[in-house]
Amino acid sequence: MKRFATIILAIAAIFSLLAACSKPEEKKDNTLVIGIDDKFAPMGFRDENNEIVGFDIDLAKAAAEKMGVTAKFQPIDWKTKESELSSGRIDLIWNGYTITDERKEKVLFTKPYLKNSQVVVTLADSDLTKLDDLEGKAVGLQSLSSASDALNANPVKSKIKTVTEFSDNVLALSDLKSGRVDAVVIDEVVIKYYMSKEEGTFKLLDESLAPEEYGIGVKKGNEALLEKLQKALDEMNEDGTSAEISKEWFGEDKVLK
Repeated sequence: MKRFATIILAIAAIFSLLAACSKPEEKKDNTLVIGIDDKFAPMGFRDENNEIVGFDIDLAKAAAEKMGVTAKFQPIDWKTKESELSSGRIDLIWNGYTITDERKEKVLFTKPYLKNSQVVVTLADSDLTKLDDLEGKAVGLQSLSSASDALNANPVKSKIKTVTEFSDNVLALSDLKSGRVDAVVIDEVVIKYYMSKEEGTFKLLDESLAPEEYGIGVKKGNEALLEKLQKALDEMNEDGTSAEISKEWFGEDKVLK
């Protein structure tokens, strides 16, 4: 009888453990974990002191303050951003995250807060000037980014010799400077930052690939968080907080109202 009772207790303990493991993880504090690409200047990147800084970083901190929570920035592999969000390891994707129809199927989006476009950059002394000049050339871009979507949607893609995917834009631009690729497809807001830091190194082709808008990704089903975040962003637009942050990083108010 004792043996039977012991078995019953063991089975009950196992079911209790399984039930606990199956419960979605609840937030134990008021921290908002934000997934970022920490090499995506000027939106979110590491400065010379290895501190995470950027326009999106300051915007997120201000929004978190409005929401009464603390922002915690979690560098992630950008290729797995939606998986990180759906698994609950992060609460938001917030780092120059382009709104696309494909992504809308995976995440909830805030209203757009910044305009951008995908452009093609090459070295300043390159003979390339327009998209058709990419025929037979080697092109680089960040893996699983909207740069890839923009290039795939353009007829010039079929004329390109090779497309090399990089884990981040820093590596792509490094290969451009070393001559391993002839051009890089990249966010306009990103390359203009690098062009301001490395004058005379890069130039943009005359034509861009695609206009786009940035939004913040929230896990599907978490409408409550989306609503709170959007309310904070709207308040920041109304009281001038967003405009002030934009002027600090871009020299002008670029935030969509």
